[in-house]
Amino acid sequence: MQNLPKIMLKAALLLFISAYTSMAQNADAVLGVWKNGEGTGMVQIYKKADKYYGKIVWLKVVNDPDGTPRKDINNPDEKLRPRPLKGLENLRDFVFKGENKWEEGRIYDPKTGNDYACEMTMVDENTLEVRGFIGVSLFGRTDVWKRQVKKS
Repeated sequence: MQNLPKIMLKAALLLFISAYTSMAQNADAVLGVWKNGEGTGMVQIYKKADKYYGKIVWLKVVNDPDGTPRKDINNPDEKLRPRPLKGLENLRDFVFKGENKWEEGRIYDPKTGNDYACEMTMVDENTLEVRGFIGVSLFGRTDVWKRQVKKS
């Protein structure tokens, strides 16, 4: 009877470790819909072949004041400015590197029209740190995204 608490503690610890390990090694754990830190947009992360991409699926402000859908007006390429923001692929080419990290990707910021190197790290099942940077990760900014919908 005295060993029961020790056995229960070991079982709980084993369960925690196995759950963490399975999340840490699950490349598809990032799939789903995520809300950005400002709460102004949601991005659906999906997989194409062996890489991960994301597209804007929801905007807090969907239309411009004239009632037309918001467009990519800050894009440096004038030919791309008429494209709608909703449906825009703004994450591309991410590769799963293990330990809850996806790297070697790019992120496009439609607010500025800039494209950055990017890496993503899952802090927990519902929290994603998205870091855009120029050159090295040291010179960048991290946004914390919250999961809205998990891929089933």
